Order: sequence, then structure tokens, then C-alpha cells
Amino acid sequence: MSKMEVKTSLLDNMIGVGDMVLLEPLAEESFLENLKKRFDHNEIYTYIGSVVISVNPYRSLPIYSPEKVEEYRNRNFYELSPHIFSLADEAYRSLRDQDKDQCILITGESGAGKTEASKLVMSYVAAVCGKGAEVNQVKEQLLQSNPVLEAFGNAKTVRNDNSSRFGKYMDIEFDFKGDPLGGVISNYLLEKSRVVKQPRGERNFHVFYQLLSGAPDDMLKKLNLERDFSKYNYLGLDSATVNGVDDAANFRTVRNAMQIVGFMDDETQSVLEVVSAVLKLGNIEFKPESRVNGLDESRVKDKNELKEICELIGIEQTVLERAFSFRTVEAKQEKVSTTLNVAQAYYARDALAKNLYSRLFSWLVNRINESIKAQTKTRKKVMGVLDIYGFEIFEDNSFEQFIINYCNEKLQQIFIELTLREEQEEYIREGIEWTHIDYFNNAIICDLIENNTNGILAMLDEECLRPGTVSDETFLEKLNQICAGHEHFESRMSKNSKFLNDHTLPHNCFRIQHYAGKVLYRVEGFVDKNNDLLYRDLSQAMWKASHNLVKSLFPDGNPTKINLKRPPTAGFQFKASVATLMKNLLTKNPNYIRCIKPNDKKAAHIFTDSLVCHQVRYLGLMENVRVRRAGYAFRQTYEPCLERYKMLCKQTWPHWRGPAREGVEVLLKDLQIPREEYSYGRSKIFIRNPRTLFHLEDQRKQRLQDLAALIQKIYRGWKCRTRFLLMKRSQITVAAWYRRYAQQKKYQRIKSSAIVVQSYIRGWKSRKILRELKYQKRCTEAVTTIAAYWHGTQARMELRHLKEEARNKRAVTVIWACWLGTKARRELRRLKDEARSKRAVTVIWASWQGTKARRELKRLKEEARRKHAVAVIWAYWLGLKVRRDYRKFFRANAGKKIYEFTIQRIMQKYFLELKNKMPSMSPIDKTWPARPYLFLEATHTELRRIFHLWRCKKYRDLFTEQKKAIYDEKLEASEMFKDKKALYPSSVGQPFQGDYLEISKNPKYQKLSTLVEEKIILADIVNKINRANGKATPRIFLLTKNSFLLADQKSGQIKSSVPLSDLTSASMSAQTDGFFAVRVKEGTPAAAKGDFLLSSDRLIEIVTKLYRTCLSSTKEKINIEISDEFLVQFKQDKVCVKFVQGSPKNGSVAACKRKNNRLLEVAVPSP
Repeated sequence: MSKMEVKTSLLDNMIGVGDMVLLEPLAEESFLENLKKRFDHNEIYTYIGSVVISVNPYRSLPIYSPEKVEEYRNRNFYELSPHIFSLADEAYRSLRDQDKDQCILITGESGAGKTEASKLVMSYVAAVCGKGAEVNQVKEQLLQSNPVLEAFGNAKTVRNDNSSRFGKYMDIEFDFKGDPLGGVISNYLLEKSRVVKQPRGERNFHVFYQLLSGAPDDMLKKLNLERDFSKYNYLGLDSATVNGVDDAANFRTVRNAMQIVGFMDDETQSVLEVVSAVLKLGNIEFKPESRVNGLDESRVKDKNELKEICELIGIEQTVLERAFSFRTVEAKQEKVSTTLNVAQAYYARDALAKNLYSRLFSWLVNRINESIKAQTKTRKKVMGVLDIYGFEIFEDNSFEQFIINYCNEKLQQIFIELTLREEQEEYIREGIEWTHIDYFNNAIICDLIENNTNGILAMLDEECLRPGTVSDETFLEKLNQICAGHEHFESRMSKNSKFLNDHTLPHNCFRIQHYAGKVLYRVEGFVDKNNDLLYRDLSQAMWKASHNLVKSLFPDGNPTKINLKRPPTAGFQFKASVATLMKNLLTKNPNYIRCIKPNDKKAAHIFTDSLVCHQVRYLGLMENVRVRRAGYAFRQTYEPCLERYKMLCKQTWPHWRGPAREGVEVLLKDLQIPREEYSYGRSKIFIRNPRTLFHLEDQRKQRLQDLAALIQKIYRGWKCRTRFLLMKRSQITVAAWYRRYAQQKKYQRIKSSAIVVQSYIRGWKSRKILRELKYQKRCTEAVTTIAAYWHGTQARMELRHLKEEARNKRAVTVIWACWLGTKARRELRRLKDEARSKRAVTVIWASWQGTKARRELKRLKEEARRKHAVAVIWAYWLGLKVRRDYRKFFRANAGKKIYEFTIQRIMQKYFLELKNKMPSMSPIDKTWPARPYLFLEATHTELRRIFHLWRCKKYRDLFTEQKKAIYDEKLEASEMFKDKKALYPSSVGQPFQGDYLEISKNPKYQKLSTLVEEKIILADIVNKINRANGKATPRIFLLTKNSFLLADQKSGQIKSSVPLSDLTSASMSAQTDGFFAVRVKEGTPAAAKGDFLLSSDRLIEIVTKLYRTCLSSTKEKINIEISDEFLVQFKQDKVCVKFVQGSPKNGSVAACKRKNNRLLEVAVPSP
């Protein structure tokens, strides 16, 4: 913390009392009043030392934001106001920094907010721990396990819409840095009786309603289900829907959470099929039938429901029907089959439904544990979170309440023990004398219940195992005989006379004085619920199912593993689980959260005193406060104590230069606090009475007010002095600026006046010069004007003279022109008359020439027609003459011979041209000369085919045996991968070389060459994929005639050797990656390590040679599977390898990444 950071404390601005240890006076009324006061001000968290009390507000409060997380991060427990984040931070820092395993125990009754508290703890730890892809994945899986378990283990009750009907303990495992590695979940006592029967106003488990509301129609059809809740007898109809709860949306959330946790699609489908089977079991009804021997037996009324159940779980209908009607009892070598009446049949049906659902829930927990468990085997730090039922006191308490209250007695016992131990250890650590603390030790109550000889659970087990008639009444009689003298056991039928007339204690009940109060238990159903029997016929019928999940849930139904020993009772199993839990908790540092429900209406702003008082009593909160206050009520390290109260002493204020402890001693001595009110530890000051602390706080508040007044006085004086000095400096500055401004203005006025005077003088001088210049100019212009007027007069006189001469000359010219015009007109008239005479002669001559030409043309045309007719006639005559002359030289079939001769000549010409235009001898050359004649179409095509075959034969004749083998392999690769594997086209142009490493020649692999005696067919470097993290390790891949080997690239040591006869198949994707899996036969020595997941750029060549070598060596083909999703066996686990289009981090190379324990995802670059 920096020096400038303001330190806060739990005691600052406190509403009520933040720590109940400081409550004064300590009484139940003041305890409740303090809780209510804080609750009304939205302060729902209160401390009892290091214990957090949480009151459910039944509404959202803005106290869980990321800013709040940062506020409480790495802060002292008592540094800020009480909050659940403070406890979570204290536990996480103790685990990370001090290497102490932690556990957080969350208790309270149904509806008090235990589940939400556990979620808040986990979300806080997830927010403050490290970051990274793998860490974030682990955190996401841990958080997403909650919705899955809530769907299958939570239900709506009259007290809580999301009540946990099972106890959950989760161990979250961290590495040395404090980053989560995984977790392990343990479940306790699922309330499986809720599957077949629910109290009025309550619902069955959430998953049934979520499935019917949110599943798609095709899924419901596949599961033979309908959306109507009223169709199923196991679903209560009075509370089928809950306000504010969207079952359809929750179903999608659960499906998504199962996928994130690591459930495969087929596993999710199997789980939903089992849930559907449980739901439909409630619809099976029975009818009585009488046999010949007089015994009653039962029969299924409607076999359609039975048929649908059998189809879901893959069992023969007759097998399950017989299991509902008969019961086989085995004793040593004898088997006795008895019929079941209707009541027994209904019991068997309900027992099967409860067992099927209970075992499914246990399987879900184990399956989640497989996904979230830590992958490393190094030592891990552990933080446990326990969310379990609180103490239950109902009007009708049965076996379930008895077991739950027994668990709470054990938790209370360990709570008192650990609290006292923590107090004692701190006293010893600080050197404070330890004084004995009187408290109520509930070990006597635990002994009454769990004693191996005279305990209630032991007697209940003994009664269940006793031969003869066993009933709840005989069990109660046994309790009355053995436990009558116990001070915490009450029964009206016991020998203790003081309860004989106690009418609040019915005859069929017994009462136990628990640490939280008296609880009345009705003995009815104790024996049956403790037995929890499932007829062996039903378990064997379930084992015969073809449904893999159902069969795995009933290993006791295997006929080869029949165990005649009676299975352990429910009480014995729970007792053992509680003992294991207590042993686990004792090894960890405990942190407690006590949850309280403020009202039964599940409404905000309502605080019911009587209800809260009841919870305070049975949670033992007052007892907890008394234990904490038995020695010293308050303790604090010296540094914060001195920092908080140093202003109360002049010697320590404002700074203390010596050790903090000496400063505290001086402070307390100066305040004259009695010596018996406090003690000095090694690092802490211990204050005995809260009144002393509050006295210090009152003095501190008064002193803070005085200091505040002093600070205000000093501040105001400083502020006034500062303002005065500022005004003084401002006045001087303003005066200086004003004087400067005035001088500037004066200078400007003088300057402007001088400029005006100068301008006037310059203007007078200029005007004087101007007048002189104008006078000189006027004189010059006058001379010029006179000269111009004289020249003008001379010019006008000369002009008039010239005009007179011009007029005389023009008159002569006009007269001459008129005479010439008259003469010309006369000549023109004469020429026109002469021209008219000549034109008439020309026209007459032209008409005559035209007539003459037309007559000559007509004559020439007639002559031409006669010449053409003569030529045509002459041509016909010559043809006729030739035919007559040559007719004697031709036979009758001359036309056919001419035709054949012509065709022969055309064919000869066609072949000669084809010879000159033949294509090359390459088989891939597809050119061919064009067809010259249409009638040669078929011949042309056939010649092309024959030429191609002959050319291919010539090309094959050039091959050597080695080259033929290479082409055979290429042909084999084409048949296997063409149009199936996107990587194939890039391998076509690459020749298959086989031994890329030259093992026999390379001195680097001399040792490896000596180890391999057979001829090496293929040797190359491949990458072997690690299942744990998806990373690749380079290996040398060797293929011989009888086996393939994997060797270390650096040392040459052989890591794996597998005979080819042990291989079954090879799998790869249809994309451009080089990943492939080689599968090994189950049961062979090579199968111990599982299958091989490899990657190589020469995948096509490796798989082709592996296929051909296996076929040649074993005469059996290995299967080549091409799919974007396939399973690979790694030791005992099957892992799905899934190929997706994406953008790998390393660019264009496919990358493998582990998503969870059952999924490896390969990101392939998009093409």
C-alpha cells in the first residue's frame, strides 16, 4: 500500500456492529436487532471473528461488480466492511502465499442462499487468479459444472425455488502460482425419494421440466415424450411452473454447459434417454390377477408405456415385465421365485426409478470429475467448498431429516473444535496465557447417533439385517430399551416416566435434543429408507440392456458377479461418507459462511424476527460469539492499531519513530486504560472487553473532530493568507500594467500630433510646387495649341484645292465610262442572236445521232441472239457426237467402279495426310488431326483410340520394375484418396522415394540401422501428438516388411515397435492437414499404450506404403477411414479428434489443441 493511500477499517462508518464479537451487550435480542439494522441498510454480511454471516436479500445488489472484486483483492480481512469476497480473498491468499490447504464450509437451511454463496466464492477465485488460455478453460469448466449439477440435483421447494437436494463438496486444485488446475466433486445423500413423490407445493428435479419445455420437437419425438406435464405421474402439477424461471432457456444453458465441461454428443443423448425412461416409469400401472394356487400377482395394465421404455434403454419387454411381476431370492445354492402383488410391484417400480436416477446422478458427478480433474501429477494446493443441507426442523421429520441433522451435528462439532483450536493456537503463538473456555460439547449427541454398538444408526442397521418380522415399531421398541437413559433421547414408550404423559410426543415418534434444539422424528419409513432395496431381478434386467450407459449403472446385475452379501444400508453409507468428509476437513484450514433466510415468503425487505431467531439458535451463532469472546474480544497487529489511535497521544502524534509495540504501550499508558483490559502479544495487542474498544473509538471520533477543526482553522488561515498575497500580487501587476498602458497612450498621442504637423508642412510644400508646375505646363500647352490651329488652317486650304481638281477628273471618267457601256451592250445583243442560231442546229443534229445509235443497237442485239443460239446448239451437238463415239468403250457397271476408284483415292489421300499430321508419343497428349470428310467419323475415332493404346504400350515398355512399383503405388494412392482427401492433388507430382533419411548411409543413424535387421521400406520424420496438451514431438517413422517403428530423432532409441498384423485401420480428415491416426487391435501387447496420432507432410505416401505393406505381409487390408471427426484410444480413454476450419496461430500450418480430456481440436487453415 502506498503512503498516499487512505487506510480504512471495519470500524469506519459502521452500521450497527460489523463484528458480532464486539456486540455490547451480548444477548439474543441485541444480536437480532443488529442483524436487522444492517439488513435494512443493505448490509447483508456480518462477521463473527473470521466467520461470515450472510442474510439472503432475495434481490440483486450492486456489491458483486468487477470493481468490488478489485476493491477486496489483496486486502486485510478487517480492513473493509464485511463481505463474502473478503473471506474468499483471505482463503485464496493463505492457500497461495502460505501454502495452506483451505476449506470453505457453507451451511444454512433451504433458501438461505448457500448455492449462491458457493457460486460467489468460485467466481471471486476465478476472477483474481491467473489468466491464460488453459487457465481460463479450467475456470470455465469449473464454473459450468454448476448448471449441470443444479439441473439434476436441485428442485423447487416451498422454501426455495432452486433448492439443492444433495450435499456437494468440491476440491479446487491449484498450482504453486495459485492458478487453478482442476477439481474433484463429491456428492452426499441425493434426495432420490423426490423422483417418485414430492410434497404439496414442490416440484421434481429441474431437469424433467427443462427437458419437456426446452427440447426441440424432433428430440421429444425421438425420446417418445410430450410437452404436457400432466401426462406424467412423477411430476407434481400444482407447482409445475415457477414465476421468473424459464425452463426452456435453462435447458439450452445446461446443454451448452455439458458441452463446455466435456460431454460428447452421444453421452448427452444417453443421459436424456435415461431421464426420459425414469419419467415414463411413473406411468406404468399394475392390475391384480389371481393364480391357480390362490396367490395374488400383478400385471402391467398398459404395455405401450413399457414398450417405449424398453425401446429407450434397449431391453426386451418380457424381461422387464417379468422383473416387475416376480422376485427371485437366492440363498447359497437355492433360488426361490415369488410373485409380487400390486403394492410390491409399485414399490419395485419406484425403487427402480429412484435407483436409476440416483446412479445416473453419481455417474454425472464422476463424468464431470474426469473432465475437470488436474492433468499434472505434481503436488497441488487445494481449496474445498462445502455446500450442504442446513439443520432441518419440519412438522413431519423422517429418515432424511435425521441423516441431515446428524451431518450438521458433526459439522458443528468440527466447527467448535477448529474454532477453539484456532483460538488456542493464536494465544500460544502470541504468548498469551490460555484459559479454559466452557462450551457445550455436542460429542455426546454424535455418539448417541453414530456409536457402533448402541448408536441409533447401528441399531437401525441391526434391525434391518435381523431375520424375522421387521418393522418401524420394532425399531422404536429397540430404541426405547437401549437409549431410554440417554439425556438427549426422549420417547413416550421408554422406561423414563417423565415422558409418559407428554402429549406433544406421539407414540410412533422419538425426540432428540440436538445442539440447535429438540427435533421430533416420526419413525414411519425409517427401515425401508435405510434398506433402500432394489430387487436383484430388476438390476439384472437393467444389466441386460443394450444401452451402454444403463448397463454401466448396474454392474451388480452381472450374473457372473453375483454377490449374495446384503448391500450396505443407506445410513451406513452416509455415515462412512460423513467420516471421510470430516477427516478431509480436519486436514484443511476452515473458513465458515453461515447463511440465514430472513423470511418464508422469498420476498425482499422483509425480516421475520422469529424465523431468524430460530436459525441463529440452531446454527449456534450465539455459542460461536461466546467462544470468541471467552478470552479477548478484539485483537489487532501493532502497526494498524498505532496507525488508527496514534492521534490520542501527543507523544505518538503525528509520527512515532520507534517500534510499533512501544508506540502502542506509550499510547495505552497515556490513556490510563486498566492493565487487566489488555495484553501484549508478540505481534498483536489483545483487548478483553468490547467496551474498551468502543471507548477508544469514541475518543478517536472526538479527537478526529478536534483535528478536523484544527485542520479547518489552519486551512482557512492558509487560504486567506494565500488569497491576500494573491490579491497583493495582482494589485502590483495591475498597477504596473496600467502605468505601462498610460505611457503608451501618451506616447501614441505625441507621435500622432507630430505626424499631423509633418503632414501639413509637406502638403503646403507640395501644393506650392504643384502650382509652379501647372503654370509651366499651361505655357507649354498654349504654344502647342496655336501651332496646331495654324497647321489646321493650312491643311484645310490645301484640301479644298485638291477636291476641285478631283471633281474635274471624275467628270471626264464618267463620260468615258458611259460611252464604253453603250458600246458593250450593243456587241452583246449581236452575239446573243448569233448564239441562238447555232444552238438550234446542234439540237437537230443530236436528235438525229440518237435515232441512228438506237437503230444500230437493236441490230447488234439481234445478231448476238442468233450467235448464242448457234453456240448452244453446237455444244449439244458435240456432246451427242462424243457420247455416240465413246459408248462402245463402257460397260453396264462402270458407275460402281468409278465410285470405288474415287473412294479408294480419297482414302489414300486421307492416310497420307494423317501420316504427316500424327501427334507426339506422349500418352498425355490429347491432340488429334481434324476429320476431313463426314463419312470418315467412325474410322477417325477408332484410329485415334488404337493409336493411343499403341502409344501407351510403347510408353509402358520403357518402364523398369522399380518405376512400375512407384506407379502402382501412385495408382493405389489415387484409388484411396482422389476426391476424398484435399491434400492428395499436391502429392501427385511428388515421386514416392521411401527412405528419405538414408538410414543405412547416414552415420547419424548408424546405431538405429544396426537395430533394424529387415529392409527399410520407408524412413521419414513425423510428429507424434501428445494427448495431454496437443503438442507435437518429432519421431523417426520406420516401415519394414513386418512392422513399423517409432524412434527418437536425437538418440535413435526405438520408442515403439508394432507388428503389422496388429494394425486395424488408419484415420484422417478430408482436409489439407497431415494428421492421421494408426489404430492397434485391442488385446495385443502393442495396444497397452493405445493408438498413435501422428502428423506428416507426406501423409499420402506413408499411408499408401503402410496399406500396401500390410496387404503384402498379412494378406489382410487395413481400413482407411476419412472423416473430420474420429475417436482415438489413448490407454484406457477414448479421445475425439475434431478438425475445424480456422486461423491457426502459426499461420498456414494446422495446429492441434486440447479442448478437454475427451476432445482434441485441430484447426486447419481455410483453403
